Amino acid sequence: MSGHSPLHPGPGPSGLFERLFGHWVRQVSAATLRADATAGLLGAVLVLPQGIAFATLAGLPPEYGLFTAVVPCIIAALFGSSLHVMSGPTNANSLALFAMLSPLALAFSPAYIQLALAVTVMVGVMQWLIGTLRLGSLANFISPAALFGFTSGAALLIAVYALPDLLGLAPAAEHGAAAVLTHVLSQLGHAQPAALTVAAITVTVAFAVRRFRPNWPFMLIGLVASTALAWLWMASQGRLLPSAALRTVGYIATPWPRFELPHISWASVSELLGLAFALTIVALGQAISIAKAVAAKSGQRIDANREFRGQGLSNIVGGLFSCYVSCGSMNRSMPNLQAGARTPLAAVFSALLLLALVAVSAPLLAQIPMAALAALLMLVAVALLDMARWRHLFRLSRAEFGVALATLLATVTIRLEMAILLGTLLSLMSFLYRTSKPAMRTMGFDGWGPERQFVVIADDKNTLPECPQLKLLRMEGEVYFGATQHVADTLHHLRHMPQPQKHLLVMGKSMNFIDLAGAELWEAELNARRAMGGDLYFHRPRPEVIQMWQTTGFTRLLGPAHQFPDKRTAIAAIFQKLDPKICKACTARIFWECRTVPEPDKITH
Repeated sequence: MSGHSPLHPGPGPSGLFERLFGHWVRQVSAATLRADATAGLLGAVLVLPQGIAFATLAGLPPEYGLFTAVVPCIIAALFGSSLHVMSGPTNANSLALFAMLSPLALAFSPAYIQLALAVTVMVGVMQWLIGTLRLGSLANFISPAALFGFTSGAALLIAVYALPDLLGLAPAAEHGAAAVLTHVLSQLGHAQPAALTVAAITVTVAFAVRRFRPNWPFMLIGLVASTALAWLWMASQGRLLPSAALRTVGYIATPWPRFELPHISWASVSELLGLAFALTIVALGQAISIAKAVAAKSGQRIDANREFRGQGLSNIVGGLFSCYVSCGSMNRSMPNLQAGARTPLAAVFSALLLLALVAVSAPLLAQIPMAALAALLMLVAVALLDMARWRHLFRLSRAEFGVALATLLATVTIRLEMAILLGTLLSLMSFLYRTSKPAMRTMGFDGWGPERQFVVIADDKNTLPECPQLKLLRMEGEVYFGATQHVADTLHHLRHMPQPQKHLLVMGKSMNFIDLAGAELWEAELNARRAMGGDLYFHRPRPEVIQMWQTTGFTRLLGPAHQFPDKRTAIAAIFQKLDPKICKACTARIFWECRTVPEPDKITH
């Protein structure tokens, strides 16, 4: 039978495209193209004011923000991993770039622009190397709780930064979230009814469309409706409204990207490398967090290495085409998903439509009210603030809730990449704390019957008494450097009880891993047990544990007769080493082997 499996594409064009771009190329159809084109149109409209604002924030002329919304958006979408993430200029990257380059050159100057382009290429190379060297697994340490907190914090930031446009207020003099919120609160009395009306129309139409026609592009329809009504109102007035009443996007020059090699001196290269590394952390931290956040909504699996390679290529190529550092954008990726995008071609359409819109429809685009765009961003923010999930997380795990809340607070108060790092560190600390106290449960028998089972004595009040000479202990968890103190304290307590059991059988099939500290702990326990006249034994230690013991020499010290494949064999062998005098006086007699010992009242003197 001839042909090729979808998992093993043939040598034809479709197979080549699939290997180059991913499996999504086989999903492309007329229906997906229509959906992607519609979502791309919304993305193009959303990025218009953002690109201009973020470029200015980065200390660059406005057109550089639009350049960055075109070239990197296409490259990252085609060569990345996410189906829905849209890359381009972002608030965090813009702020970080300005903070790092402004001491080196005057913002907006030709020298500053060249430094920005050069550092963008460097960032791209570093990102590509991280993906190529397959270091993307580091992104797995971003926990779901930290990711959820970051997503919720980003939603609050989206809402805060959209408030001035939503209310028709002038932009805040400073760019921090706290400064913007303070500005809004102090200027509430100057809110413009026209802007509030446009925002209300946008939200109302969008909600109505989503309620009655869920398959329609509700966000785009809401934007078109509010823009049309605003234009009709202005036309009925016979003049344009004052900018203070209803600001619009305004005229935009066509952003045709142009090829340009960055011109910098060799002396500045070494200085830029450190800045590029810091920006790489900023961009990748945002990119993978946003990709995972969007994937959590869409159900897609993210390949971190491919995502990093795609982001790297987008910045390498972008830096050569008048673009500054880009990464995934939350306030365009989520609308892209919610608008019905099916493949990365939505991002390609967004970039191409941005060029076409500015070139062909500049007069019409100039009439889009900023309040309408702000209203759409508010819808995105509300969708991201999943209050039901917050309540569920609070009931499920207070520790995870704390990690998410701390990450949220960090996201809205400090730099985004630092918030991601903080959330990750808190998650790891929470994990280390939980695993630092592995369960050590005393085991016994549930009865005398032939089918009797081993049970945890603390969980069953009807268990048989323990053997006075042999402790049955089940280890549940890893014995690594962070857990050795707890394990050592527990073992020390067992050895120093009023009538300690000198022999210890550790049921180790749930002890999945030990490190050097763990191996040294068991060696110390072996020596302590033998010093008190007893010994140490293991039931079903895992291969990984045995390998560490062999590496450290513990297996030689322990001896082959101290490891057993099953409990019955272990007890039968250990029973032969118990003190017969104690056995003769014992009344517990919980092992089958105890039947071979005469009972105390039948012993003849």
